[in-house]
Amino acid sequence: MTLAIAHTDPAALIARCDTTGVRIAHGDLDYEDGAVLPVGPWQSLTTSEAASLRPTGLTADSTLVELAKLPDGPAPAGLASLADPLGDPDAFHVGRTTSPAKALTTTPNYQDGRRIGLHIDNWDKLNYRSKHTGRRRLCFNLGPGTRYLLLGSLDIRAICRCLHTDPNDRYPHTDDLRAYAALGLPLRVFRLRLDPGEGYIAPTELLPHDGSTEGQPEPSTAAFWLGHWPRGVLASPI
Repeated sequence: MTLAIAHTDPAALIARCDTTGVRIAHGDLDYEDGAVLPVGPWQSLTTSEAASLRPTGLTADSTLVELAKLPDGPAPAGLASLADPLGDPDAFHVGRTTSPAKALTTTPNYQDGRRIGLHIDNWDKLNYRSKHTGRRRLCFNLGPGTRYLLLGSLDIRAICRCLHTDPNDRYPHTDDLRAYAALGLPLRVFRLRLDPGEGYIAPTELLPHDGSTEGQPEPSTAAFWLGHWPRGVLASPI
């Protein structure tokens, strides 16, 4: 599967989306060796690239990336309950994290603080055959700064098929992404801008991803939930 981003206005997607290739981190004190990172410089999305990101009739809700705006109406009593009316009574509030300004990627290895670069989540502990059915992640940028969502162009199942003769019983992992990128196989990164009050719903169990505040002068705090949400449950800016 390739990356699919829900949108009805290609110009609006192009206005907030850039793309670049990847590089592998080696000897960088801020990153794990082998981490997959955007190489830069970022290039504006073309009309044909925007068209290639449009979902098809075969795109399942569980594999779709959607941008979102905070719901209208009164704020919930607590942040954790923000996702309660969105259609999954079992949605889980993961918490929040504050990312520093000017960070190429944002997720640290909590053992030593080095950043891990593009990665695959594993909250649901799914194997190759069911990886595409995992919960999607809902994120809102609480500000004060702008942040980005970074997404790889291929999902981890497609990557595993390239690496392994029989991937069926494997548990796809960030190590598979790193092995694929280290071989120099085709992979693009797309960067989606998220202003304060905006967010996304994305299959982070399936797609290589991370946050970024590259070039942004202010830090930003992001809040996260996991759930099985139908497409279109929140209004989209694109």
